Amino acid sequence: MKMSNDMVVVGVVAGAFGVKGEVRLKSFCAEPEDIASYSPLRTEAGVEYTVKITRAVKGGFAARLSGIRFKDEADGLRGTKLYADRALLPALPDDEYYYTDLIGLDVRDTGGQAIGKIAAVQNHGAGDIIEIRGPGLKDALLLPFTQEIVPTVDLTAGRVIIDPPEDAAS
Repeated sequence: MKMSNDMVVVGVVAGAFGVKGEVRLKSFCAEPEDIASYSPLRTEAGVEYTVKITRAVKGGFAARLSGIRFKDEADGLRGTKLYADRALLPALPDDEYYYTDLIGLDVRDTGGQAIGKIAAVQNHGAGDIIEIRGPGLKDALLLPFTQEIVPTVDLTAGRVIIDPPEDAAS
């Protein structure tokens, strides 16, 4: 199920924590503990959970999700993305974006040449990476999402302008 633009991913269940149904929760919020204040959170399948953080743990929080009572139930949620209603989230400054706002935007180079569309935004710990896919690209084009590489994001027009390094594969 594709989530609507009214929902924004705010965290992910990293697995069970302990044996009494708690989960290890990774928060994507600017203030990580704020994730509980956006409760109830929903999964892509539409299942709704209220969230209660029980304590901070390495890499996130131990938390209770409503209806989850046993370790095997918590383990079954590993990798589940949790979404909050956009209306509950704080407004962002002009130079910040929710990942969901970038997906599907047209991508053009500084000369106006169409490159493709943003297919995904990833972050593996070293910064945000945009994944661009298009008919003229053999493989996905992965670029750092920095001001230098992506000087223009125009949500109103539905496009971004990229200035990739000379050695970027296309």
